[in-house]
Amino acid sequence: MEFQNTLGFAQELDKKDVLAKYRKEFVYPKVNGEEVIYFTGNSLGLQPKRAKAFVDEIMTDWAELGVEGHFYADKPWWDYHERLIPPLAKVVGAKPEEITVMNTLSVNLHFLMVSFYTPTKNRYKILCEEKAFPSDQYMLQSQVRFHGFAAEDAIVEVKKREGEHFWRTKDIVAKIEEVGDELALVLIGGVNYYNGQVMDMESITKAGRRVGANVGWDLAHAVGNVALKLHDWNTDFAAWCSYKYMNSGPGNASGVFVHERHLDKKDIPRFEGWWGTKKEERFLMKPHFEPMPNADAWQVSNPPVLSMAPYLASLELFEEVGMPALIEKQKTLTGYLEFVLKEIDAEVDSSFEIITPKDRGCQLSVFLHGQGRALFDYLMQNGVIVDWREPNVIRLAPAPFYCSYEDMYRFGQILKEGILKNTR
Repeated sequence: MEFQNTLGFAQELDKKDVLAKYRKEFVYPKVNGEEVIYFTGNSLGLQPKRAKAFVDEIMTDWAELGVEGHFYADKPWWDYHERLIPPLAKVVGAKPEEITVMNTLSVNLHFLMVSFYTPTKNRYKILCEEKAFPSDQYMLQSQVRFHGFAAEDAIVEVKKREGEHFWRTKDIVAKIEEVGDELALVLIGGVNYYNGQVMDMESITKAGRRVGANVGWDLAHAVGNVALKLHDWNTDFAAWCSYKYMNSGPGNASGVFVHERHLDKKDIPRFEGWWGTKKEERFLMKPHFEPMPNADAWQVSNPPVLSMAPYLASLELFEEVGMPALIEKQKTLTGYLEFVLKEIDAEVDSSFEIITPKDRGCQLSVFLHGQGRALFDYLMQNGVIVDWREPNVIRLAPAPFYCSYEDMYRFGQILKEGILKNTR
């Protein structure tokens, strides 16, 4: 498609957009009395309008039924999380029995490492990407220390090549093969939070499993954003938050994937609790744990239904639209944003460098050479919600559910105004 940096062209794209009607399904913050252009769905997605009704339903049931809401609410609380599983399985490319929802992301990764990081004297190393998200770094460091290893020895970081802003799959695979028999676990972000790169999860998983390591993925920036086939890729495990592209609300519940080959095993290392025991026997109060035959065996506590309610509301939207349609719009929308950035770059006395490679989802990370924090402040004050990362990078995530092509055009004009204002 040949793009044009004009309002009319952007509006014409919106008229042809089959997902345009879903903009009305979300609540937009306002700046100066106008709805914002929202580019931070990679940090916190917008609120679906229907989420409030789902939460209110639970509040009403709690008021009217008390404890009996666990069994007699319209959506009984004791198995509330099960309603999230079928649509989630489609989003991540899994079998329903391989999915559960519980806790929050870093908590779940710790729980999963109990099962999938079982180091020995000779096989104890963990491979991750250079400068992984800080929470992942802290988690890995604390896990290896817990097992008696030194982080500087046990954690192997794959670095980018000198002068490049992205990882090469061949370098990751080569490092996996180099560590070889010492490698216990590969745990990488499926989409890098900083540069927006989508990792070749299939190839990396194959490489890790080929040397005998377990392979897991932190999918915080991937779920609801890119195509996933966790079951077919033979991924051992994965976890994700739900409040970014899944639009479930701040700090909300996390999803978990455990491949079916690890299910229904009583001897797998695992921290266990009441809600992981067999559903039909849970209230018999038996003294010994009998695991659910599916990923629910990793559950420890009863589901936090008030936080799961907005997640269920959002998944209803995903079920209506489907990931293929979202990804199709995402590619065109992000492509148009890239075009607009390059057009503005040619018009102003500045220099933009997009550090996100072509293997990407919604996000474009942009070095604003010659610009500083003042430009970010200008954007925010003029109704463009973006994310700033030191030293001078803005992250832009045009989520296809609620961002429009006109948003991309208008952002370009505000960006140009901000640069001109700051260079006068």
